[in-house]
Amino acid sequence: MDYSVVVPVYDERENLEILLKSLTEVMDSLGKEYEIICVNDGSRDGSDEVLRDLKRKYGQLKVVEFEKNYGLTAALDAGFSMAKGDIVITIDADMQNDPRDIPKLLKEIGDYDVVCGVRSVRHDSWLRIVSSRIANYIRNKVTKENIIDVGCTLRAYKRKFLSKLKLFDGMHRFLPTLLKWEGAKVVEVEVTHHPRIYGKTKYGVWNRIFKAFIDLLAVVWMKKRKLNYKIKE
Repeated sequence: MDYSVVVPVYDERENLEILLKSLTEVMDSLGKEYEIICVNDGSRDGSDEVLRDLKRKYGQLKVVEFEKNYGLTAALDAGFSMAKGDIVITIDADMQNDPRDIPKLLKEIGDYDVVCGVRSVRHDSWLRIVSSRIANYIRNKVTKENIIDVGCTLRAYKRKFLSKLKLFDGMHRFLPTLLKWEGAKVVEVEVTHHPRIYGKTKYGVWNRIFKAFIDLLAVVWMKKRKLNYKIKE
């Protein structure tokens, strides 16, 4: 398998058919073997029914159904564990990421191990944009990183690096940093960001500040305690 596309899904009923159509057009154009793994993270809007219908229409589609909402990190982890492709691509189901940017990511994956999308022009509320930039600045300052946009799900990974990860809840925000610890070379490229047309955003500003700060402290602790030894003889 050449490519696996992992799509976390949470209450995105109206977007799923549009996404699958666009996604398969892009992936088919690459002329490689691929699969699409949609992880339904406890949706309550009927996304499960839509995914079952789409599975009959698209032979490349695989569906993972969670019994309840476990969060984005869990959805990504489940997708990673199922993925068979040498390259794993992640993309949001809300159609704010553009599948047509995938070839741009894949162009860089030969020289790098992880390619992260950067939403240079964002179509979100000013509060989300400002809070995201402040959080990015603090996160980079504390972890001594330089990742511009940790909130962009559109990424491409070499699967051999993902297999080394043991993820915990909330760690999706730190994937580039965690993979760097495993020796991965990371690069960022600009990607398109569309305004949301259907559905509502699932991630507010105030409901994740405290949790994200606790996660940041955990990553700092992990970095300080990470085993790093060389055998002399």
